[in-house]
Amino acid sequence: MAANVLGTPLAECSRDPLTGFYRDGCCNTGREDRGVHVVCTRVTAEFLEFSRSAGNDLSTPRPEFAFPGLRPGDQWCLCAARWAEALRAGVAPPVVLEATHISALEYADLGDLKAHAWRGVD
Repeated sequence: MAANVLGTPLAECSRDPLTGFYRDGCCNTGREDRGVHVVCTRVTAEFLEFSRSAGNDLSTPRPEFAFPGLRPGDQWCLCAARWAEALRAGVAPPVVLEATHISALEYADLGDLKAHAWRGVD
């Protein structure tokens, strides 16, 4: 079983919308996952705009990829490098630590992830 950044078993990130590189609801990763989709976040409007402006529109539905488009408050497995980029830009979305794969620590400091931990309230 995969571990999260806290060293405990990886929790589910989201089934609605269904997320994860493997579309299993978890931020699991493997060799095929070149984007390293391991950071479980609750996306914000600011982050979605930042991502769109950086060339990755996560708001627009893409039915051909079974992608519904994200809205603020949705939980989603983000690419670790994109989360780190958003952190540097001051728009990193909140992180669900229990559902963030341990490999995220190769891209982001645990202290930064904890500082952006989602506390269960919007």
